[in-house]
Amino acid sequence: MNILLVDDERQFVEAIAVILKQHKYSVDCAFDGEQGLDYINSGIYDLIILDVMMPRIDGFSLLKIIRQKKIDVPVLMLSAKSEISDKIEGLNSGADDYITKPFHTDELLARIKALLRRKEKFTGDILSFNDISLDRDSFELVRGEKRIALGKKEFQILEMLMLNSGRSIDKERFIEKIWGFDTDAEYNTVEVYVSFLRKKLLAVGAKTEIKSLRGIGYTLGENK
Repeated sequence: MNILLVDDERQFVEAIAVILKQHKYSVDCAFDGEQGLDYINSGIYDLIILDVMMPRIDGFSLLKIIRQKKIDVPVLMLSAKSEISDKIEGLNSGADDYITKPFHTDELLARIKALLRRKEKFTGDILSFNDISLDRDSFELVRGEKRIALGKKEFQILEMLMLNSGRSIDKERFIEKIWGFDTDAEYNTVEVYVSFLRKKLLAVGAKTEIKSLRGIGYTLGENK
């Protein structure tokens, strides 16, 4: 899961990032609202942790921009203020949860897990497109009575394609979302996994195929 942490307190951010990485989350950090918005626009995050008091764009304003852009990623607001009015403003602006500094890291981790579980329930355990389905519990590609297991990267690529059906996804976005910003993975790595997926789509007799759009990326379509 990819988490973006937006807060101008650098030492605090770096300490929280270490804890999250120890719990197997992929974490990026932004240190003001403007930088945070640039990261958010990449569309690769599963959760945003957002401080209220920041330079350039404050947390409440940034949250409103996110929701106006129809970005429905769960947002956990952080604040040194405990006033009810601030919590109400954050929740009314589109936050999914609100936690007051200082907090215990166990509480933060519990809230993160709860928000990510809520997101998974909302998106459902089965994704479908055309004649195929993706079972998110068993990591299997399904067509009719045929099922085939997918590797983790194969699953993540197909999941991204199905969640963005009708739109193309370029190789850079696959790498950022699946391998992370600090990876050594290259574009041909994506090509290799797409090739694996194409073979598995053929193996289950799917009419659905992964189409290459030269210079643009990949999208799902039907093999006619």
